[in-house]
Amino acid sequence: MASFSYQVFAAVVNYGTFAQAAGALNVTPSAVSHSISQLETELGFPLFIRSRSGVELTSDGRTVLPVIQGILNLEDQLQQVADNINGLAAGRVRIGAFSSVSTNWLPPIIRAYKKRYPQVQIEVVQAGFNDIAEEVRTGTIDIGFSLLPVNANVTVEPLLKDPIYCVTPSDFVPRAKTYVDDDDIAKRNFILQQQDYDRDTKMALDRYHVSTNSITYSIDDQSILSMVESGLGMGILPQLALNKLVGSVNTYPFSEPFARTLCLLVNPTQAQAPSVARMQREIERYLADQYGADYLGHRPHAQHAN
Repeated sequence: MASFSYQVFAAVVNYGTFAQAAGALNVTPSAVSHSISQLETELGFPLFIRSRSGVELTSDGRTVLPVIQGILNLEDQLQQVADNINGLAAGRVRIGAFSSVSTNWLPPIIRAYKKRYPQVQIEVVQAGFNDIAEEVRTGTIDIGFSLLPVNANVTVEPLLKDPIYCVTPSDFVPRAKTYVDDDDIAKRNFILQQQDYDRDTKMALDRYHVSTNSITYSIDDQSILSMVESGLGMGILPQLALNKLVGSVNTYPFSEPFARTLCLLVNPTQAQAPSVARMQREIERYLADQYGADYLGHRPHAQHAN
């Protein structure tokens, strides 16, 4: 089995302090400190920069992180395969998702998965697109949702084209009635969620010459809708984000349509783990049923149901 010092290293990266890592591992902070020091001696370079507020990885630490995480993931995969041979559908799946996926897709997907495999532990991390891609690459999470294009060295599966709409106060009516154009948008203020400010939204803003001085940032999509409802500006939100939001607003396509492409990212090593492979099929099954011909991903065959 993998060295305990690798588990300690991963825990410190995850929690950011020796004390919190010690609590998670049920050992003393001195044991964590000793284990890290021993690992640094064995490797021949420091892994962390220590400070009063916690620790952060050195550049060398960032380099070895995916290797050590890969060793831990392979051990986890071995245990899952052994459980599978012994008739136990056990294991763990770590999923990374941004807000609209967490709200719309994950609840029914996880519910269906847990019904089939109740012993599998599922962890969900909500983060931005780039953070999810990086965590899938390093193996910190197994499978994640992001947007194309993705530069990380991971398995990428396009899922869905998600149209982007202009959200306006309820009393606003564009000149063309059914879509907004340059004149409708000229000199208007826009409210965005900074964390989910993706490439395709930026393309729409650039196309309609929205300056950075006209942009206000909000906490989340629902806050954007509330601010638009109050007449503080317009918003740009994709269809998936709008599905669960509540507010008295209007939504219009742009005269030149824009859409983002949602995709699934899988760590190539973890894709071999039974629990992760089953989760990928569950995601594909749900989206194929939900979106029909609009679904861009792999369509699981009937024999993959289990």
